[in-house]
Amino acid sequence: MAETLGLTTIDTAAGVHEVVNQSMAAAARMHGVEMGVDLRGVTLIAFGGAGPVHACGVADLLESDKVIFPVNASVLSAFGTLVSPVRIDLARSLPRLVDQIDPAERDALLDDLREEGHRVLLAAGVERDAVVFRYGVDARYAGQGNEITIWLGEGATWPATPEQVRETFESEYRRIYGLAIPDVAIEVVTWRLSATAAAADIDPAATLLASGEAVAAAHRPMVFDRGQAPIDTPVYKRSELGAGAECEGPAVVEERETTTVIRPGWTVEVAPDGSLIAERATR
Repeated sequence: MAETLGLTTIDTAAGVHEVVNQSMAAAARMHGVEMGVDLRGVTLIAFGGAGPVHACGVADLLESDKVIFPVNASVLSAFGTLVSPVRIDLARSLPRLVDQIDPAERDALLDDLREEGHRVLLAAGVERDAVVFRYGVDARYAGQGNEITIWLGEGATWPATPEQVRETFESEYRRIYGLAIPDVAIEVVTWRLSATAAAADIDPAATLLASGEAVAAAHRPMVFDRGQAPIDTPVYKRSELGAGAECEGPAVVEERETTTVIRPGWTVEVAPDGSLIAERATR
């Protein structure tokens, strides 16, 4: 590839790394736009096998000044699955105008969903009394082709009056689209039920060295940007860093599952829980 582009191998590799950073930052920006959030200054959390390699570079592009690298970052999603509440989401289509809903018909539908929720969670080892039901609907203004999902509360029975459904729908519609449409009927298209049970409390304990001093296990030349000369960079072993240990970028922290890259202009400190907290020192 380098020969085809007329570049050095190192500059080509740096270019690939840069493209990946830009792609990740672009995806984050799009998510921020969809959620109506300005990501500038938002703390990033790096996870996955490759996330810690790119996190500081992505933070530079997003104008973020802080990145957290949790313990066992590469398996953070798997850990989250283990500690998340047991849950199943169920849905049933029954189009009805809000003002024309038959409570008996609605309750019969919800009885079926509740029974299914109980069946699935009990099969997963959950006690029947531990199951919590949350209710929602997909609704739209009559005549529209798209719905929005609103959640209306928890309990053993349907928790909302028609007026509460209308108010919640209009509030969420206004949040998404900036306005509500007066004097137009609201139609419920899909009825939703979320059956959940709390997961057992888990408080993972980090195994940290008593010493807070950061001692490099090695040094090696590293290039962080295209066209720049290699920088002699300290390499640390994460297992040998104690709480309070600090170092300045550029630096690399290696562990079995991933590699944390601290770019020039950043500093990093080991938190009491073992997380690496990187903060921008210069722009």
